[in-house]
Amino acid sequence: MTRTAEKINALVREDSSITEALEAVREEADRNGGEVQWGDVNDDLTSGQWGRLIEKGVLVDGDEGFEIADREAYDEALDGDGDVGGGVPDVDIDEDAASWSQWDKLAAVGSVLLMIGYWLDSVRNTVGGTIDLVFGPLDAALPFYAVILSVALLTGLYSTLLQANLMNPERIGKYQERMKAMQEKQKDVRERKKEAEERDASEAEIERLENEMEDVREEQMEAMADNLGMFKEQFRPMVWIMLFTIPLFLWMYWKILGGHITEADRMMIMPIVGEVALDEGLLGPMWAWIVWYFLCSMGFTQLLRKALNIDMTPSST
Repeated sequence: MTRTAEKINALVREDSSITEALEAVREEADRNGGEVQWGDVNDDLTSGQWGRLIEKGVLVDGDEGFEIADREAYDEALDGDGDVGGGVPDVDIDEDAASWSQWDKLAAVGSVLLMIGYWLDSVRNTVGGTIDLVFGPLDAALPFYAVILSVALLTGLYSTLLQANLMNPERIGKYQERMKAMQEKQKDVRERKKEAEERDASEAEIERLENEMEDVREEQMEAMADNLGMFKEQFRPMVWIMLFTIPLFLWMYWKILGGHITEADRMMIMPIVGEVALDEGLLGPMWAWIVWYFLCSMGFTQLLRKALNIDMTPSST
């Protein structure tokens, strides 16, 4: 929004009747080749409103009178595109589209159940032994650090595809747009209230601004409940990623810490660090194999997004 549109919004919030005055100024400017003088519009607006338009810089000096500073922004504000009045824009969000299906909920339950394998040996042994039927040949053909790299490539691929298909960046961008609009409105009301107190405004004006601030807080509380849809939208692909990734993690956990790899496979040369054991603590409590996996996974994910031209940046456009 341009500065002219912001100034018009501020004027309308201070005095809702000034909208008609702004319309009169525009009509007179159209009749007089873009300029307007006080004598031409004194029947349609008060001297105080005229002075506020000049003070705010909505009207600037012309050749013989005054002209609108930014006509395009002026028109957008008056015609509704500039959100005259400073209210929260009506962002069209399909709340139902962000809701989880029955399959999404089952995936979430499955992920939670699989996480028990990190603490229960019986679950980890069962999952690890089952996954080993599929990945055992890969383990036999490659050093285990290369197996971890292959798993990172696989998880990066399906994570990218799941996020691209299950998460809508445009819808998330709309949620963020609504939240930002609420914050800007609250900031604007707070600043106008502070300004009014500094210039010793009337008690009625102060009370009106306090009531407006309370209305904004109520709108924010309502918006916070609505914005739960944004978190549901963001977390939806995560439950599917966890459902597929946790078994692979349990398998690697089972292989390395359960003694199912050779002593030679237990060692690797890691960049910067040098030779380390996969089950050696590297970053605090994090084992070297987990650090190696995350480094590979993050790198592959970025490369895959570039290669597949997938952009997950929230956007409301």
